[in-house]
Amino acid sequence: MNLPRVLFFISLLFAPLSLQASELKYMGTESCAGCHEQEYKLWQGSHHDMSMRHAREDAVQGDFDNVEFDFNGEANRFYRQGKEYWVNIKGPTGQFNDYQIKYTFGYTPLQQYMVEFEDGRVQLIPFAWDSRPQAEGGQRWFHLYPEFTDSREEFFWTNTGQNWNYMCADCHSTNLEKNYDLNTNTYNTTFSEINVGCEACHGPASGHMDWLNNKDGALPHKGFDRTLAKAVNNWLAKEGQSTLSPEKIEHTQQTQVCAQCHSRHVQISEKDHVKSDAFGDRYMLSLINRDLYHADGQIYDEVFVYGSFLQSKMSRSGVTCTNCHNPHSNELIIPIESVCLQCHQADQYAVKDHHQHPLDSAGAQCVSCHMPATTYMQVDPRRDHGWHVPRPDMSQQLGTPDTCLSCHQDKDSQWSSAQVAQWHPDSEIREEKHFAPVFSAIDAGYMQAASALSHVAQNKLNAPIIRASAIERMTPLSDNNSLVAIARGAKDPDEFIRLAAARGGAGLGLNERWRVLSPLLQDKVLAVRMEAAVTLASLWPQLSAEQQAQLQPALDEYLLAQEFNYDRGFSHNNIGTVHAYQGNDAKAIEAFKTAIKIEPNSSQAYMNLAELYRRGGGSEDQVVEVLTQGARAVVRNSAIYYRLGLANIRAAKTSDAVASFANAIKGDPNNAQYHYVMGLTLEKSDTGKAMKSLRQAYDLGGDPRHLFALCDMQVRYQAFNAAQCINELSAVAPPEVVDRLRSQLSAGQGGQ
Repeated sequence: MNLPRVLFFISLLFAPLSLQASELKYMGTESCAGCHEQEYKLWQGSHHDMSMRHAREDAVQGDFDNVEFDFNGEANRFYRQGKEYWVNIKGPTGQFNDYQIKYTFGYTPLQQYMVEFEDGRVQLIPFAWDSRPQAEGGQRWFHLYPEFTDSREEFFWTNTGQNWNYMCADCHSTNLEKNYDLNTNTYNTTFSEINVGCEACHGPASGHMDWLNNKDGALPHKGFDRTLAKAVNNWLAKEGQSTLSPEKIEHTQQTQVCAQCHSRHVQISEKDHVKSDAFGDRYMLSLINRDLYHADGQIYDEVFVYGSFLQSKMSRSGVTCTNCHNPHSNELIIPIESVCLQCHQADQYAVKDHHQHPLDSAGAQCVSCHMPATTYMQVDPRRDHGWHVPRPDMSQQLGTPDTCLSCHQDKDSQWSSAQVAQWHPDSEIREEKHFAPVFSAIDAGYMQAASALSHVAQNKLNAPIIRASAIERMTPLSDNNSLVAIARGAKDPDEFIRLAAARGGAGLGLNERWRVLSPLLQDKVLAVRMEAAVTLASLWPQLSAEQQAQLQPALDEYLLAQEFNYDRGFSHNNIGTVHAYQGNDAKAIEAFKTAIKIEPNSSQAYMNLAELYRRGGGSEDQVVEVLTQGARAVVRNSAIYYRLGLANIRAAKTSDAVASFANAIKGDPNNAQYHYVMGLTLEKSDTGKAMKSLRQAYDLGGDPRHLFALCDMQVRYQAFNAAQCINELSAVAPPEVVDRLRSQLSAGQGGQ
């Protein structure tokens, strides 16, 4: 009897006798190996197995043979002391120090390394090992984030952006407990297994061992608290269809389990989202927004699959992760050129008439066109799981990625659009009303697209996550169509649509907002209740005592969720904002100061605290002091300098205001508002520069108000080109505004 089997039978002796979720216990991967030898062998060496390891010889792939890597003209050294692995790299003070590597992170196509500090923080060093073969450019050290070398940056290696306890641990280890202590600002993070073991997906196994003992089938899911089966067990070929259809879609929690790590989210609790079948009971999912996705839903930032998958027809047809991937080895279940042909019949899709490429070429593979890869971390290409139909015509119009150009790099979207039109002249795809132009218009500030956005939100042919993402974009809108879409979204059975309604309703007036969103305070999903609570909390002074009492329980849940993320500044910002809504300025100030203490390089807390001082009757000196502190502590600080400039104007310190606005423009030269306020501020001291700033503001943003300010200034100062400016304004401003300026110009009303 081998060792894993011995360990398995020993573990049975100590298995608990109850299946209550609160009593289920983690038994360890070795306890599974005895009966599940094949699965165990597949898991060994997989991405899950190697997700995190102690820095030992069997795990470390990088070259620590006293080698040096030059970065920015400075030598970084990787070496060993006995069995220990060490680095000599630059720390937060700018000095080179020796740090012991305690853990490895991943293994291919790169491996990262982590240092553990006395306060329990585990941080990822900025250098990674390219573990690809040398022929592919691998077997070398490289700097992962060369743009973040200032110790004030969030993603400098000793700061929060590279903190394992918050950023990585929940997905790279099994049964993790973060255990952050705000009073001491320390961690005592624990896990039952350092890597992603069997129970990270299957759940605690003690109940399964009870089931093995009972052998009576009384325990559901063979003693586990979830089912990871496929949603479809039988795919049918129907006459006239080129794709197999599900005979029946069964309920499964498989995708929920995979999504807990393979998604872009913020964790809000330790509740069991698998048991409740509500992703939002544990996580706040990021929807399809401009920071993470392109306007057509293609991946932009690292989004880890789930948000893309929810957009796809596969998701709605009952496809789950294991239809394509072996869950234990993490590899495809069959060769890449065949995996799609399980459902998409080969005589229709694996033919030149469809893909228009030589049969043995990369272009003939489904993934080349429908799952384009984006490279992250410099060497790690990841495929888009939205399975979008290539739309070079849309790329030509909106600037979204053109998958054709991934291979045909010497061409442009005009060429690829013509090719596709020639190949598929009768395609109905180009006639479909896609959401991308609408999302692109709204994201660019073109609010005239509000009606079209409402149509996207209510069109049930769109995936629920797309409808949700449309509603989320309605925050700045208050038209009737948006109100209807938000109100219907608040009653939708899909949790993400209701979540979006809670966010999108922030722009509604008092009565409409309360009427539409207050029912969500009792929603069955935590994330929805939280978002509804914080959206309604901004109305607190206007609410009746009865309404405030109705709001408070969900608001308490929102505040409790912030406690879960006490180790990040945003949670204290959120707490301070709620206290400010409720008029508890002292508590709000305390929360904002705590945010600054926890995360001194995050700009929002400084701006929130300064604004609270300003509104609460504090002196402008307090406001200036806080913003000046923030400008020094934060690297990307244009927004802080902008507010500092406004504070200096209120304090009648014009020269200081000009200096502040200059710093804001230096950090964000394409921000039209910064040039606009600079122009207004310079009027008395340098009218010529003032007019240039106003012209630049209009050229950058196209805001008619900026052009009006320029024309008005030119009229008042009798500038030679005032008439030309007014003619330009006539194309974008109301006639009465233009006529008034022309009258002033004709009358020679300078006034200066």
